[in-house]
Amino acid sequence: MTTLKAGDKAPEFNSVDQEGNAISLTDYKGKKLVVFFYPKANTPTCTVEACNLGDNYTTLQDAGYEILGVSADSQKRQQNFKNKFSFPYPLLADVDKSVIEAFGVWGPKKFMGREFDGIHRVTFVIDENGIIEKVIDKVKAKIHSEQILE
Repeated sequence: MTTLKAGDKAPEFNSVDQEGNAISLTDYKGKKLVVFFYPKANTPTCTVEACNLGDNYTTLQDAGYEILGVSADSQKRQQNFKNKFSFPYPLLADVDKSVIEAFGVWGPKKFMGREFDGIHRVTFVIDENGIIEKVIDKVKAKIHSEQILE
């Protein structure tokens, strides 16, 4: 797993959100962007993390940030997740893992003594020029928005 680091240029990406709308990095040119990667929609920790960002969306926007969630879930699963919790930001349905792999967050994981490949919970804070300002690889789901703002 070769994760990007602060100072790197964010990779250009093209994907679709939960409604099938095309979304790319260039859509956010001139804006600060938080891209958070999570393993699976509607799972306990992913839900806590996504809800924390949703609950603090206004504060994050006031600080100049747009938010984009990414997992390998289908559009339908992302749509259900977004609707269930009324997230005010788009969720990319990166089924082919092109965005996940471009950011280097796919790799070996351990869970309950089992090893497998999967999405690592990592957040990238990208500046107005497309440069990564911060990489949060030890995400604390309950206070994730605070981690972004510190």
